[in-house]
Amino acid sequence: MRLQSSLIALLLTVFLAGMAEPVHARSGLPEFADLVEQAGPAVVNIRTTARASRLAGRMPEFPLPEWLDEDDPFFEFFRRFFPPRGDNEKPERRNAPEQGDGRQIPRGVGSGFIITQDGYVMTNHHVVDGADQIFVTLTDKREFKARLIGSDKRTDVAVVKIEGQKVFPAITIGDPNTLRVGEWVLAIGSPFGLENTVTAGIVSAKGRDTGDYLPFIQTDVAVNPGNSGGPLIDMDGKVVGINSQIYSRTGGFMGISFAIPIDEAMQVADQLRASGRVVRGRIGVGIADVTKEVADPLGLPNDSGALVRSVAADGPAEAGGVQVGDIILTFNGRDIDKASDLPRIVGGTKPGTVVKVDVWRRGERRSVTLTVGEMPADQAAASSQQDAPAEKADAKNALGLGVTRLAAERARELRIRSGVLIEVVEGPAVEAGLREGDVLLAINNNEVDSVPKFNALVAKLPKSKPAVLLVQRGDSAQYVPIVPR
Repeated sequence: MRLQSSLIALLLTVFLAGMAEPVHARSGLPEFADLVEQAGPAVVNIRTTARASRLAGRMPEFPLPEWLDEDDPFFEFFRRFFPPRGDNEKPERRNAPEQGDGRQIPRGVGSGFIITQDGYVMTNHHVVDGADQIFVTLTDKREFKARLIGSDKRTDVAVVKIEGQKVFPAITIGDPNTLRVGEWVLAIGSPFGLENTVTAGIVSAKGRDTGDYLPFIQTDVAVNPGNSGGPLIDMDGKVVGINSQIYSRTGGFMGISFAIPIDEAMQVADQLRASGRVVRGRIGVGIADVTKEVADPLGLPNDSGALVRSVAADGPAEAGGVQVGDIILTFNGRDIDKASDLPRIVGGTKPGTVVKVDVWRRGERRSVTLTVGEMPADQAAASSQQDAPAEKADAKNALGLGVTRLAAERARELRIRSGVLIEVVEGPAVEAGLREGDVLLAINNNEVDSVPKFNALVAKLPKSKPAVLLVQRGDSAQYVPIVPR
């Protein structure tokens, strides 16, 4: 009986303790207020202006969303802050200013955060790009005119500097590598110009490839125009990313937003503060992903690596012996899991560094050594889609391809050693997407350097078993899966 009474008392104690526990603790909901008080003072509003002449002919227009009608509670909000162009609009917004007009007019609004106590502020490149004047407003409503230190378009990171006091409230830098998918995060910024707005959500994914140089953090935190450049904050009150992009079919938030990892952004910021620009490594290759349909016929154990589609003339890769059709597996000891890994790793390598590169070529792993060059500041990837004119030729074979000898002059123009010119495309070749004027470089792991070699290789292909062709089109090459029949 005593044992039974003791057990009942114990259960009653546990029950009452559970009832006394705060609701948010029992449900696992986080407490955001303390985090906002901790990080909020370092978050700033950024507004920019530009000379009217610079905006001539490209004034922005903000039409009311199609789904918005007069009965919607947000109708008046949108009509007030984002009026469509019309007869009631001021002439200076409706009509482009004349060239030579030196007036400073509002250009845009964004967010940012103070990263050092002496007044360095981080934001997005697109927030300050094209601005003549930058103004930073703190949470206490004090406004400072900022000086642009540097801006990097490729990573969408910019740094500005404010002066006016010895110590500014700086945010604490966190480690995005410790973030876990499903973890709570929050954003502070100025969506639609509404300063100090706090929104919360979770980390939806990590390492999203939406740019050449950055693996983004994906969240479902509400991010809208004006949030750009603001911080993504973890549950320790530390910044782990810069809110930069959203995925949207309407222009508004749809539950998917992207943040630049703060460790990547700080590397850029450090260079901008030191020299005003970012120095990146370059090896001079055009690349593409490796698919399973390509990996299997080539004997690759998995579909990882970066396919070399083109090699720049007189670039580091060409000097080191990298060839079109190579699949880069490692760079300077680091594995290349997908094509987007390569520009990030190469870009972060100091120019002049001698590196070892492992490639998959003709069915085996090989190593080459090259010296990393420096990427020009405004270099942009370019591809040519020139198709060579051709006459029709017989294509009665398992691939449906008619080929002819490739002129030596054409081979030099394409910077390839050998190949055959495709003159007729039929059957399986049409289905595979090949075109007249393409240059066939290899079948599976076998180089095609002549028409007889092509005929011999095609004759040995088993019917209905996928093969892979290395094809050059214009200035770039690609592996093309095809099923002989």
